[in-house]
Formats: sequence, structure tokens, C-alpha cells
Amino acid sequence: MIDAVGMEAEGHGSAWLAQRATSFMPKGVAAKLMENAGVDRLGTFLTAIDLVRRGGTISLIGVYGGMADPLPMLTLFDKQIQLRMGQANVRHWVPEILPLLDEDDVLGVEDFATHHVSLEGASEAYRRFQVKEDGIFKVIFRP
Repeated sequence: MIDAVGMEAEGHGSAWLAQRATSFMPKGVAAKLMENAGVDRLGTFLTAIDLVRRGGTISLIGVYGGMADPLPMLTLFDKQIQLRMGQANVRHWVPEILPLLDEDDVLGVEDFATHHVSLEGASEAYRRFQVKEDGIFKVIFRP
């Protein structure tokens, strides 16, 4: 099972409030607070724990930053779930993947896109994505 959601940059009420409150603090204090008391929205991760088969693996490629997140450790242990996580090692894979991202679309990435936007329209596309407007969730930018 793959969880690619992670923490929400902004938009959720409690996340917005916490981000806003820490923005008024000195940087060192805000960083320490978020390192030790940050909380994420774990709905997708908890669903992955429920859905993965016994002995299965959950791969977290979404970024979670909360240090105070409660996890169901007993369930993880009882189901013998393996967790794999980390940021995408882009530099390692680029030489192998880049040749496949040509006009032929061997990997089928075009099928994932909900919208195609010029680079000039990137700012508006990000705005629309943030407010979940017009079913936009995966955008391909064209020069």
C-alpha cells in the first residue's frame, strides 16, 4: 500500500491556525515547537494501516512532519506491518527514468494528468489546485 499524501501545506483549519501562530514566534522557538509538538492529519496513513494485509508493507512517500502524532503501534506490531519511507531520491533515479519520459509516453504519465497548463499558467493552476477547483489534482506543465 502506498501513502503519498503526507501533511497538508495549508488549508485545514487547525493546520492553518498552528502555522499562523508559529509565524509570530521567533524562528528558533517556532522551529523547536514544530519539531516537538507538530501534528499531522493522519487519516490516510491510518486507513493504510487498516487496509494493508498482515505482513504487508506500507510505503510512505508523502511527507509527515508531526512529532506528536499518535500511532497505533500495537496494530502495526500485531499485523507485522513493514514501513518504508523517505523522500524521493530523485538524483538517483533520473538517469533511468528521464529517457522514458519522451513523446511516446512509455510510462503512461499523460493518463494521470487532469489538466495540461502552460508554464505561464502555473500560478493560476496552483491556486485552483489549492482550493480543489474544477477537479484539478494532477497537472502537467508545458513550456
